[in-house]
Amino acid sequence: MDLGTPISTVVPSLDGPVLLVLAAAEEGLSGRQIHKLAGSGSVAGVRLVLQRLAATGLVHGDDFGNSLLYRLNRKHLLAPIVEQLANLRSTLITQLAAEISTWHIPPVHAGVYGAVASGNGDSDSEVDLLLIRPDHHDADDTLWSAQVSHLMQSVVDLTGNAAHVFELSQSELTGHLAAEAPILNDWTHQNLHLAGVPLESLDHLEVVLSG
Repeated sequence: MDLGTPISTVVPSLDGPVLLVLAAAEEGLSGRQIHKLAGSGSVAGVRLVLQRLAATGLVHGDDFGNSLLYRLNRKHLLAPIVEQLANLRSTLITQLAAEISTWHIPPVHAGVYGAVASGNGDSDSEVDLLLIRPDHHDADDTLWSAQVSHLMQSVVDLTGNAAHVFELSQSELTGHLAAEAPILNDWTHQNLHLAGVPLESLDHLEVVLSG
């Protein structure tokens, strides 16, 4: 799956970015506004897409002075499918969080960072997961490893992309915090929370872990 614009996995043409913009918009937008937000194609190309979509009824074009403002026709039978495609990243996060919520050994923190969190990935990008395990599970290494392996397979099943897991213990995280390890920036700059303690701030996390 294209992790930057997941809708393009199913709609690889310029229609994908145009529909993505329309699905997120609450008000009508001009062709130029849609082109700017879509970040692809040309203004003329976007207008051709809008005209074609308007002919199907999926998009409505409303006269507003000397221009047309386009909006997704949310009553159309295909509109819920478009909205679902536009929200694939949120769906992925929800399903991964739901799986982790069933773990017998819950993580201190679980989050997604990297391409999925930044929205800058593509079809070759990995789904980067940060898992912080509790220190007291030493007798359950097999169970913890099974949980992680199942989660990695779930990523492949859900997206077609490989999962990259950065896993460390609670104590190891404390060491990273003390040393101000550079990789902390990767984890905290953009982190989509899945379970456990949110990584909203390292100071907050350090207090929680040392408490």
